Amino acid sequence: MLRGVAVLGILVMNIQSFSMPTAAYINPTAYGDLNGLNRWIWILSHLLASEKFISIFSMLFGAGVLIFAENATEKGQNFALLHYRRMAWLLVFGLLHGYLLWYGDILFTYGLCGMLLFVFRKLPPKKLIWIGLGFFLVPMVLDTLFASSMPNWPKESLSSTMQSWRPEEAYIQQTLNAYRGGWMEQMEQRVPGYLFMQTGLFFMQTFWRATSMMLLGLALFKWQVLSAGRSAGWYLRLTLVGLIPGMLLSSTGVALNFRMQWSMEFSMFLGKQFNYLGSVLTALGYVGLVMLTVKSSSFRGVKNTLAAVGRMAFSNYILMTLICTFLFYGHGLGLFGHVERKSQALMVVGIWAVILIISPLWLRSFRYGPLEWFWRRLTYGQWPPLKK
Repeated sequence: MLRGVAVLGILVMNIQSFSMPTAAYINPTAYGDLNGLNRWIWILSHLLASEKFISIFSMLFGAGVLIFAENATEKGQNFALLHYRRMAWLLVFGLLHGYLLWYGDILFTYGLCGMLLFVFRKLPPKKLIWIGLGFFLVPMVLDTLFASSMPNWPKESLSSTMQSWRPEEAYIQQTLNAYRGGWMEQMEQRVPGYLFMQTGLFFMQTFWRATSMMLLGLALFKWQVLSAGRSAGWYLRLTLVGLIPGMLLSSTGVALNFRMQWSMEFSMFLGKQFNYLGSVLTALGYVGLVMLTVKSSSFRGVKNTLAAVGRMAFSNYILMTLICTFLFYGHGLGLFGHVERKSQALMVVGIWAVILIISPLWLRSFRYGPLEWFWRRLTYGQWPPLKK
């Protein structure tokens, strides 16, 4: 159920990458109207979703490695071989997803971080927390160094960085033309965008952040936090201790960024750190809230539906890409750059409805989601039964 909530939640932010030029994701003033309802939609999506649900997704990925290890050990299988084969195929899925469909892919990052996670799986929870904290702090240190050294940057570096923060009209138009065009035309934007995700952004941000959340997920699973093993009172405290300071930190960041008029000098490196910190606390608050719901005897139908979405998280993640690229890219409806944030929010709700309907219907007849089944076949080297 928690995985279902996470995979639905990441669409709130991802739809901005699907529907608008890349810069609009990190700098809301770079493209599109930011007044009235559009402004409030951005603020709410940032406070409620930015880095929160992907944090939960990463925690669960870490916990999944441990569950996979336990299952393999019980069956007398070679866990190391299966784990690295599983991660290697995830890399392949990520490369195909990123280069052929959407540059915002996270599967490649998960595959690489998952390989490293093997080393830490047997550590006690407290050590996992401390090591994870070390990983988590690296991007903050790097961003602080970048911000403090900016006055000494060469003009060429400042210019290229500004192009990614607030692109010139000509570059924005080039991006719009590419994504409103056919699949081959999109490649001129998608390939360099994904290549940067795999290299520069990976080494500066996503590797450290994703690995830290996976390590946190390992610790939380060992503490039975992610399996509803704690008391309702414990989860209530987690919810309050997570949500209140987490939202306050993220809100402070929003206020300061708007006060600084989203200047690159402040917002690109320092202004985002408030949400970077706050998002983890908020994510933990969401974990507490979901676990309270799990332990409740109410909402059984809703819980079963969300659990079905979570059991098909891989398939649903790719399904969201297929739906969104059809809606926004030129090989489909070509709405890229035309849809305001308030309309994006309505589209998110519509896509959620599709996934919430399809997932339980599929699992009535089948044991796994289609991609989960195929990934399982590649991992074990044999075809698992698909139909119930």
